[in-house]
Amino acid sequence: MDVRLDHLVCWVSDQLRALDFYERVIGLPGVRADEFRAGKAPFPSVRITDETILDLMRQGAAGQVDEGTGVKGSAGHPVNHFCLAVGQADFEALRARLERHGVPVTGTGAGSFGAQGISPEVIYFPDPDDNVIEVRYYA
Repeated sequence: MDVRLDHLVCWVSDQLRALDFYERVIGLPGVRADEFRAGKAPFPSVRITDETILDLMRQGAAGQVDEGTGVKGSAGHPVNHFCLAVGQADFEALRARLERHGVPVTGTGAGSFGAQGISPEVIYFPDPDDNVIEVRYYA
């Protein structure tokens, strides 16, 4: 079976603030950002890979998500964190951007297991809505 992660959805209180954070601080390109700003898309996204995006869904849209999934109460289930893997140079550049933008690194680690094996270094930090993001690189 050939399976790929298509998208994740993060609940955010202010979609434009979240979009700005993911684009400017983390460095992910916006998807449908202009359409969202023009009122032509219900939510913006950011691209993680060629095949994976992160949707930035307004927290008040929970009823619409329940309706869309057909499962009552499915909206807003908590997720502990999600992890982005980058190259070591991008890792260091991101750490510098976080510091420059006043985003606290709330956790660090070494020798952490992930999808590609053991990472020599990881950091954790919150987005503006306290969604926890882990970023790592592999040797």
